[in-house]
Amino acid sequence: MQHKNKTVVKAMELLNLFLTHDRLNLQEMAQLSYIPKTSVHRMVGSLEQIGFLTKDEEGKYSLGLLFLQFGQLVAERLHIRQLALPVMTRLRDEVGEAVNLIVRDGNEAIYIEKVDTNQPVRVYTAIGRRAPMYAGACPRILLAFLPDSERDQYLNEIELKPIGSGTITDPDRLRTVLSESRKTGYSISHSELHDYTSAVGAPIFNHEGQLAAGLSIVGPVARFQEDRLPILIEKVQATANEISRKLGWQGQYKSSEARGHKT
Repeated sequence: MQHKNKTVVKAMELLNLFLTHDRLNLQEMAQLSYIPKTSVHRMVGSLEQIGFLTKDEEGKYSLGLLFLQFGQLVAERLHIRQLALPVMTRLRDEVGEAVNLIVRDGNEAIYIEKVDTNQPVRVYTAIGRRAPMYAGACPRILLAFLPDSERDQYLNEIELKPIGSGTITDPDRLRTVLSESRKTGYSISHSELHDYTSAVGAPIFNHEGQLAAGLSIVGPVARFQEDRLPILIEKVQATANEISRKLGWQGQYKSSEARGHKT
């Protein structure tokens, strides 16, 4: 393990050279890093293979497009957090419940921002927490609005394990719920990630109309009864639409079916 750590550190030393140099050959990297050329050659080969470096016709290396993809993801997520936080805070104040912002990370949802409620009884969620996309209103809204091929692949490969007493573990029912969410533009969950908790989630889109994040209102199940759900649905959709518009999205999901929702 110690050897692997040293290798990672040395690889980062090589990559850090490209913070101040656009293109470098093997000899230049060895001279600048003080790493033996044989080691540089070995590490650069691995970095090129996985997409961190790319080599041109002159034998010089530069940062690969993988860094551009990572950079776009990081920038987009930070941008969404900055745009969403004041709107999330206003939503929290309006409904008196916690508000969470999540994005997709592989086959999981990751919580990247939250605004806690001032209520004495609350649902606590930590930034950085992960959840499977099939469980909970906010993670599932991400799954519902994935491209058809990606959603089908996920559903065919994932094992639906119970997390809370209300977790959906039947594949047919899950597909039905996902289809309903795509039609209505929202998702509801009860005791799926934690018992005695409920959530209402809505999708956030970017300027290209692509799914960017999910927004949810979360609280104890006692405060998410049938008489209150329509207003919570309306509020979370309106706020998700507002954040989407800040990201350049031109569409809108309306809550016209909120009063006929299915849980």
